[in-house]
Amino acid sequence: MTSNRSGHIRLNSHPGAGTATRFPLHWGASTAAERGPIIGTVNAGPDRNAIGAHGGAYSLYRALAISSGAMSGVSRPDLHNTHPTAEIGPHDQWKHADKIVSLDPWGHRVAQDFGELIAEGVDIRPTIAVTKARLTLGEIAEAIAAGRLKIDGEIVREAGDVAVTKIAIDPVWYLPGIADRFGVSETQLRRTLFEETGGMYADLVTRPDMKVFLPPIGGHTVYIFGDPAFIGDKSRRLTCRVHDECNGSDVFGSDICTCRPYLTHGIEECVREAQNGGSGLIVYNRKEGRALGEVTKFLVYNARKRQPGGDQAATYFERTECVAGVQDARFQQLMPDVIHWLGIERIDRFISMSNMKFDALAAGGIEILERVPIPAELIPDDASVEMEAKKAAGYFTPEAPPSAEDLKKVKGRDLDKF
Repeated sequence: MTSNRSGHIRLNSHPGAGTATRFPLHWGASTAAERGPIIGTVNAGPDRNAIGAHGGAYSLYRALAISSGAMSGVSRPDLHNTHPTAEIGPHDQWKHADKIVSLDPWGHRVAQDFGELIAEGVDIRPTIAVTKARLTLGEIAEAIAAGRLKIDGEIVREAGDVAVTKIAIDPVWYLPGIADRFGVSETQLRRTLFEETGGMYADLVTRPDMKVFLPPIGGHTVYIFGDPAFIGDKSRRLTCRVHDECNGSDVFGSDICTCRPYLTHGIEECVREAQNGGSGLIVYNRKEGRALGEVTKFLVYNARKRQPGGDQAATYFERTECVAGVQDARFQQLMPDVIHWLGIERIDRFISMSNMKFDALAAGGIEILERVPIPAELIPDDASVEMEAKKAAGYFTPEAPPSAEDLKKVKGRDLDKF
């Protein structure tokens, strides 16, 4: 590989289309067998039909383990007893190639759907895992003490912990669908991905026959409150929060933003909905610092607070763009995929003020009946600048939630009002 004067990487070898795999993929097929298994393991030989590697960024840690001799490079996972603790799908949305383009809808059913191939020696690995867990949060304990939540012994247990179904999802990108979502050509998308990863994935430009990419980024964690079978059941109410990662606030309680307060408020509302016979859903996206990363995020903090006059709402996003080159790189176009994967067509209460998230869901055909803002008393003092900046920039609509007539317009793609 060499770089031209513009800094773009040119590939000097492997110009062909590669060898055809015996497992071609048909994205959006009605069954897993028709769609075909996704094989991204480096030792899969000609069976390999996906660019990248399983585990995304964690594949680099696997490389360290192999290079240090702590792990065999030909080790295979034993999937016995790893099957999901709850059935998810298949849903009608899985059969539409344009509905889900950033995850493998069959990714949790690998051992079930491709068991015979795995037994024959084909290295097929899950990209989704479904398990059960309990959450223990100080804010939930406070809600119980204040009488806002009750102990029912099933969802909220005697010790104050909350029962959940927890789902981890690794990203699996169907490149033609990703390109279509962002309004670019597949060729342009592949070339840019190749160049902006320093030429890490040559197959992006040498294997146009490979349409699936396992990107080295974080995925999603989904938390379902109540019976997972109720998710997507339109006869029951659904409360949902889609939350983008903020490690400083979510984990360590930094008070410069509203992230943890909004997240825990969303959890409380989800628990209450489940106790009332509906479902609660938290979708946690690994998009730290508006998908700009934590280093960039902290540099922006410094730039904002050191400017003349200190941190100001008027220059909040300007300082981000000066440091990062863009105000926000989350681009919510891919976010609805996990909602479609769960078979959801309607969200009764959406615990979010974000117009970006609302618009993406509405454009994807998801009906939202109510948008729930963060209670004023939960906003930390140091986060007031953030709230004012977002209001001025049009990140959220502070007025009343949209009417039924507004929702009809949104479903018809008239998004101007929002």
